[in-house]
Order: sequence, then structure tokens, then C-alpha cells
Amino acid sequence: MSTLSLPRSRRRNRAQEGDAHWLVVSDLMASLMMIFLFLALLHMLQLERAHQVEVEVRETAADIRAAIYQTLDEEFRADLGRWNAELDRPSLTLRFREPEVLFDRNSARIKPEFEAILSDFLPRYLERLRPFREVIREIRIEGHTSSEWGPNSSALEAYFANMELSQQRTQAVLRFAYGLDAVQEHGWFRQRVAAVGLSSSRPVLNALGNEDPVASRRVEFSVLTNFEARLLAGAERPEPLPEERRLNLRP
Repeated sequence: MSTLSLPRSRRRNRAQEGDAHWLVVSDLMASLMMIFLFLALLHMLQLERAHQVEVEVRETAADIRAAIYQTLDEEFRADLGRWNAELDRPSLTLRFREPEVLFDRNSARIKPEFEAILSDFLPRYLERLRPFREVIREIRIEGHTSSEWGPNSSALEAYFANMELSQQRTQAVLRFAYGLDAVQEHGWFRQRVAAVGLSSSRPVLNALGNEDPVASRRVEFSVLTNFEARLLAGAERPEPLPEERRLNLRP
């Protein structure tokens, strides 16, 4: 029987049932659309918040690092020339560049001249860094060598020989540091210090792009903060420093 042959009342009921069905489907689609829009909005808010946290961490990190550089620069500016040292702002690295003063050739014995420098430098260095100890992840002592070794050594043999030498040298510096009473007073230093020998893996290059063997033989003290790790881990907004360690106060 065709729809046209049905009584008018039955055709009307079927039409109403069809309309009701489409209304239910339409309401369901509208509800799903609202849910999708809500989820999309929530996701956008989460991304925006994550971006804000990242910006805040970066700004805080920049402020802290600037303050560390400023306090080290104020302390050692007058000494860098006579030590043949430099303070690198981006890496917060204080670099001793005079190999003839540091160690004997192919030896891990600290020269008396460098002992005198370390005796002066280390207590002042740690005292200046002490107010920032809660945000310092690591104080890294790095030993660097040139790629040179014996005349008959292969490049690989020279690399590993220099690796052992650079490690022995940084250990010698750390042992000397702990022999100073003023260093032993800084208990936090032991929890954060790392002595690393890097052999010739990071040579200093001259203007022609070739290794400068003299400049490559050096000892560096670098400050690493914990903000870099927070950024990589997507950490929450860092808490403010205790009152006595805020940036607008001197150590």
C-alpha cells in the first residue's frame, strides 16, 4: 500500500514521527558539537597555559642568569687580566686560558702559580654563588686539552690519552679545592660539583678554523641552573626564591 493511499491521519502521524526522529538526531549532533567545542577550547587553554609557563620560566631563568653573571663580573673583573682568564656571559663560564700556568706538560700536577690563583679564586667564587645555591643545578669543573700527544700516536690514541689526562687534572683541581678551609665551609658545593675531563673534544679554533693547541689547553668553571631541566620536562612555574635570595638583594 502506498503512502498516498493511507488515511490522512496516518500519513500525518508518520510525518510527525519522521520529524521527531530528525529532531532527536539534530539534538544529538548539536550536543556532540558542543562537547567537541568544549574539548577544543579546553585544549587551547591548556596550550596557552603551557606557553605562559614556558615564557615565565624563560624570563625567570634569564633574570637569574643575568644576576649570577653580574655578581661574578663584579667580583672578578679586576682579576681576569692578571689570571689570563675570561668570564663568558652566555654560558656563565669562567675560563683559565694560560696552560703554562696551570699544569706541567702532560702532567696532572697543579703548578704553584695555579695553586695561588685557585686559593684566591675558589673561596670568593663559592661565596658569590652561595645566594643562588637553590637554583644552581651544577658547578662543573671542565678540563680541556689539545689533540696533541706523542709523535707516533694515532688520533684515537691521543684522544684517550688526553681524556685520562684531562680527568686527572679536574680531579686534582677538586682535591685542591677541598683542601681549602674556606671551601669546606660550603657544604652545598659538594652536592653540586662535577669534575669532567673532556680531552680534545672541544678545541679552540683560530681565525682560519684550525685548532689552536695552546688556547685549547684550559680549565673552566661553569654554572648550570635548574631552569633548563624544567623547560625540557615541562615543569610548573618555579616558586620564588626565599626572601634572602631575591635578585634585588646582594649576596
